[in-house]
Amino acid sequence: MARRILVIEDDRDIAQLIELHLKDAGHDVRVAYEGDAGLKLALAKQFDLIILDLLLPGVDGIEICRQVRAASTYTSILMLTSRSSELDRVLGLEMGADDYLTKPFSIPELLARVKALFRREEALRSQAASGQKVVAAGGLVMDTEKRTVLLNEQPVLLTAKEFDLLLQMAKRPGRVYTRMELLNQVWGYGYEGYEHTVNSHINRLRAKIEENPAQPRYILSVRGVGYKFAEPDAPDNG
Repeated sequence: MARRILVIEDDRDIAQLIELHLKDAGHDVRVAYEGDAGLKLALAKQFDLIILDLLLPGVDGIEICRQVRAASTYTSILMLTSRSSELDRVLGLEMGADDYLTKPFSIPELLARVKALFRREEALRSQAASGQKVVAAGGLVMDTEKRTVLLNEQPVLLTAKEFDLLLQMAKRPGRVYTRMELLNQVWGYGYEGYEHTVNSHINRLRAKIEENPAQPRYILSVRGVGYKFAEPDAPDNG
């Protein structure tokens, strides 16, 4: 299935290489080489995916990500960065990027991430079609259409992946997930060595939704296995 993809990357060699391989995969691709033009395209036209460099002339990738997320329609964002620090990656994810790749990266890895994002999008559409529009547990309420979370009637700001991870567990309370299962179902890939990604997202989720992250009420650890969302009226045993 052909998808509309916008590539915003100031390195022309990288941008054209990405464009070539995405077109070979059957996608409709537009390219912008600087931030202002990329932002204008991103807000003016509907794309299925934006591949976005973090460092750009003019408007940078973080600001583009922020403005795209403020728009009424949801567009997947894969962020590219030449920086390797955890802080930069987390910043991109906090601003709403769905995934990231650190340069240098391989084309097969890029294509795998793109496919994973599209599978995730299809899964979200399927969930919406199933009619499960609200998931509630105690004081936690998730709206799957608006992709919003309320905790005791107060909004909680989650990144795209944090929302997907929480929803994956919350819609099946008591079901125990291994880290590899969560990687496959939320990120769409299960490469060994990425389990720490699940751990870091769980920690950030707990910091946002748990009154005491050290003694969680909602997201519980299952020793030696993984994680689960607490069953109704279950005792806290995180």
